[in-house]
Amino acid sequence: MPPEDEVVALYDAAGRPAGTATRAQVRARNLTHAATAVVVRDRLGRVHVHRRTTTKDLYPGRHDFAAGGVVAAGEDPRDAASRELEEELGVHGVELEPLGVAHYGDDRTDYWAHLFTTSWDGAVRLQPEEVAWGDWWTLDRLVDALDTAPEEWMPDTAALLGGWLREQAASPGSGGASVGWHP
Repeated sequence: MPPEDEVVALYDAAGRPAGTATRAQVRARNLTHAATAVVVRDRLGRVHVHRRTTTKDLYPGRHDFAAGGVVAAGEDPRDAASRELEEELGVHGVELEPLGVAHYGDDRTDYWAHLFTTSWDGAVRLQPEEVAWGDWWTLDRLVDALDTAPEEWMPDTAALLGGWLREQAASPGSGGASVGWHP
């Protein structure tokens, strides 16, 4: 099925499932939906950073420090996060630590984000249709890059997880400090 025909779960203003629409309809009308974001760290505490392909339908060519995507109709957000993580980076069989659920909206996208982190020390296998390149970056390098050239980064990931990332950089032993704005 072409990505634009994918059936996506719509969400209401309170973050509850509220119907379905195709991905093309969601993008064309900026409908509120659900998506996932997973920050992947290795045993050294580095974060996997990647650049989106120039063919992506949303923010093509931007850098990102989370893997993720839309939640399909009827799909559990944790299952969607696991699916997207394996599709984009080849990361599988890992425990996802929830960081919370938060809303993000701008003139291009509007969604409830189900946020996670995980650890991975295996090989990363990039999906060539979605990910142009990837590498492991230290927290300090990543925070500096976000501050120096914010226009090069996914604005939603930076808004939703930038604070958590900065907490991690300031206190590497802090673990998974919650960003949870949603019960």
